[in-house]
Amino acid sequence: MRDVRRRTLLSAMGGTAVAGGALGAPGTAGASSAGAAQGGPAARPEKAYHREIRELLDRMTAEEKLGQLQQLPWAYDTGPGGGGTKEAEAAARAGRLGSVLSVYGAKATNALQRIAVEESRLGIPLVFGLDVIHGFWTTFPIPLAQAASFDPAVAGADGEVSAREARSNGVHWAFAPAMDVTHEPRWGRVAEGNGEDPYLTSVFAAAKVRGYQGDADGGDFAPYRARDRVAACAKHFVAYGGAEGGRDYNTVDVSESRLRNLYLPPFEAAVAAGAATVMASFNTISGVPAHGNTHTLTDILREEWGFDGMVVSDWTGVQELIAHGFAEDGAAAARLALDAGVDMEMTSTTLVQNGKRLLREGKIGERRLDDAVARVLRLKFDLGLFDDPYVDEDGAIEGPTAATRRAARTAAARSMVLLKNEGKALPLEPSLTSIAVVGPFAGSGDLLGTWSFPGAVEKYPSVKVVDAVGRAAPGARVTYARGVAPEGGGTGGIKEAVAAAEAADVTVVVVGEPSAMSGEAAARGDISLPGAQEKLVKAVAATGRPFVVVLVNGRPLTIGGWLDSAPAVLEAWHPGIEAGNAIADVLFGEVAPGGKLPVSFPRAVGQIPVHYNHEPTGRPYDADNKYTSKYLDLPPGPQFPFGYGLSYTTFEIGEPRLSRARVSADALRGGDTLEVSVRVTNTGGRAGDEVVQLYVHDVVARLAQPVRRLRGFRRVTLGPGRSRTVRFRLGAEDLGFWTNAPHGEFVVEEGTVDLYVGDSSAAKARTTLTIT
Repeated sequence: MRDVRRRTLLSAMGGTAVAGGALGAPGTAGASSAGAAQGGPAARPEKAYHREIRELLDRMTAEEKLGQLQQLPWAYDTGPGGGGTKEAEAAARAGRLGSVLSVYGAKATNALQRIAVEESRLGIPLVFGLDVIHGFWTTFPIPLAQAASFDPAVAGADGEVSAREARSNGVHWAFAPAMDVTHEPRWGRVAEGNGEDPYLTSVFAAAKVRGYQGDADGGDFAPYRARDRVAACAKHFVAYGGAEGGRDYNTVDVSESRLRNLYLPPFEAAVAAGAATVMASFNTISGVPAHGNTHTLTDILREEWGFDGMVVSDWTGVQELIAHGFAEDGAAAARLALDAGVDMEMTSTTLVQNGKRLLREGKIGERRLDDAVARVLRLKFDLGLFDDPYVDEDGAIEGPTAATRRAARTAAARSMVLLKNEGKALPLEPSLTSIAVVGPFAGSGDLLGTWSFPGAVEKYPSVKVVDAVGRAAPGARVTYARGVAPEGGGTGGIKEAVAAAEAADVTVVVVGEPSAMSGEAAARGDISLPGAQEKLVKAVAATGRPFVVVLVNGRPLTIGGWLDSAPAVLEAWHPGIEAGNAIADVLFGEVAPGGKLPVSFPRAVGQIPVHYNHEPTGRPYDADNKYTSKYLDLPPGPQFPFGYGLSYTTFEIGEPRLSRARVSADALRGGDTLEVSVRVTNTGGRAGDEVVQLYVHDVVARLAQPVRRLRGFRRVTLGPGRSRTVRFRLGAEDLGFWTNAPHGEFVVEEGTVDLYVGDSSAAKARTTLTIT
C-alpha cells in the first residue's frame, strides 16, 4: 500500500507547477490527489558525491566533524570583524563551523566565506541560511494569503523571485516553506502557513519548494545548484500548528492517526517535491519533544519516506530539551537530538561543547556522526559551493524590479477574498468625484506582514492604500484621515474621519492588525480588531454614507460586532510590497476577486477550534434539541467557512459526475483511479474567477472520518456566459486514511463515500461512490 501512495505522491501533483513561470494563468489548479511533485527525494542519484564526502570524512578530526553540525547566528547589521560576529568568524577559521544564519549581502557573505575556505585547514565552505519566508527585497503576500489564492502558481512565483534575489546576495538556503496545518487562529504563526487543510497545504508546500529549488530533472546535479535557486527547508516538523491554546512553543497532544492524516501530509509532499532540508519544531508531540523524537525524525522521515537530506534544529531547539524536562543537561540534549535524527544545531552549542566527550564515552556513535556530517556536506556539494563558494558582488540584486513588483501585485490581488458585497457596493467606479480613505492602515506602509526581510522593511515599505486609490480614481478628490491608531483606546481622530466620510461619495475604511501582531511569539487571546478600530467602523457606518471595509491582517479575525453594518468587506490580508496597488485593483474592479478562505473565521474566540474538517459526533447539531453539540449563545458553524469567497459575477456549478459509480478497494490499492467531472458556468455579466472544490466523506469507517476532506480544487477564469468542465482524478490516497497503528497503516475500506463539489466547504451538490 505504501508503494502505491508513493507513486501517487510522485505523479499526481504535476498540474500544480508554475507553468512557464506564468502567475495566475487561467486554469492553473490543484490536481486530484495529495502529494507533491514530479521528481522527489530520489531525483538526485543516491550516491552523489559519495567518494568526495568519504574522502573528506577520512581527513576530518572529531572537532571538525562536530563543527560541521554547528550553525551560528550573525548580527544583521554587523559586517565581518564586528562585535556580534566574532564567535562565527573564529569558528569558521578553526574549521569548526558548518553554517551561519541571518547573514546576507554579497560582500559580507564573501568575506565570511573566505575565512572558512582560505583560512581553515580543510577549506570546507559555509552554507548561509536566512528566513526568506515570503520575499527578499520583493515582499509577496504572507503565506496564508497566498493559500487564499487557491493557485499554487502564486507560491511558485514567490519562491522563484525570492530565490533569485536571495542567492545573488549570498544566501544559499531559505528557512521555508512553513507547512504547519492549524485549527488555531489565536496562534500567530497561522500567518506563515497555508491554513487548516492538509491537502491545500500540501499543494502549496510542493509549489513553494519547486519555486525555491527548481524542478528536479533526474540529472546528476540538484536543481538548486543554479545561481538563481536556493535550498528549501520544510518546517516545522511536526504538528507545531496544534499548539495548545494557540500559545507559541506549546504542547501538542496528538493521536497517531491525526498526526498522519492532518499534520504529516504536507511534509511528505515537500519531501516528494525534493525539499533539501527539514527543520524540527519547538513543540512536544504527545510528550516527546520534536527535537528528540525518533519516531518522527527517523522512523517516518528517514525510513518510511526515504528522506536523504539534512535536518536542522530550530533556534536553540536542542538546548531546549532541558527546559522540556527531556534532557538533564547539554550533553544529554546533544545525544538525544543527534540520535533522534537532528543533523545540525542552530544557535545553541551542545554538540560542539559535548560531542567529543560523548564520542569518547560511547554515548554517540561514530557512524551516526559521520551520517550527519555527510548530509551537511552533501547539501554543500548540491549547492555547488565546493566548486565556487563565492557570489558575484557586481551581480547582486539590490532591490525590486518593475517585473518583480508586477508579480507581487498580481499575487496580492489574486489572494484577496471578498467576504461581503451587499447591493453591489463593490467594485467602485473610477469616475467617483470624492473618496474618503480612513483608518489606521489607510496611509500605512506597514502592510508587508510578519517575517518580512529586515532590509526590505526599511527600504521598500508597502504601497499606501490612499496613494493607490488616488491613482485609480484620478478625477476624484481623495481625503485621508487616520481616525484611530492601530492599537490603544484613543478615539480623538474619529471625528475627523467621520467628517471625511460625510463629505465623500464613498469611504474606504482600512483596518486590521499591525504586521508585528502576527507571526512568531504573537499569540492573541482576543482576535477582534485591536484598539478602537471597531468604534471607527461603527462611527463611519452611523453617517449613513456609502462605505466599504478593507481588512489587512495575518490571521482570521472575529468580526461579528460590526459586520452587519458594513455593505462590503474585502479580506486583503498582509499583501506585501504592492499592497495599496493590489487593493485598489480589486476595489475598482481592475481585478475581479476570486480568492477563497484557506481557514475558517470563528464567530467568537470561545468557539475555537472551529474548522470545516472536524469529525462527526454521536449528537450532531440540532437546533431543536438542547442535548446536541452546540453553544447556547452562538449559531452553529463559523462566521465564514473554509473555501468561502464571493465574486463580482455569479457562477453556477453543476452536479458532479463519476466516471464509474463503483470501484473495488483492491483496484484502488493497486493504483486504479476514477474521474469526477463537473460543469461550471459564469452566469453573470462580467469575467471572473471561480474555485471549484471537491470534498470527500467516508460515511462509515473503523475510525470516525472528517465530515469533509478537500481532495481537489481548480481555479478557473470564465467570461460572461462561458462554461468549462472541470475534472478531478481520485485514487487510494484520496479515499483512504491512516489508522492509529504506530508503525503506519494506510487503509482503503469497502463502503460508501460521498463526494461533494461546489464553491466552498459548505457545498451541497453530491454524488456517491461505492467501494466494494
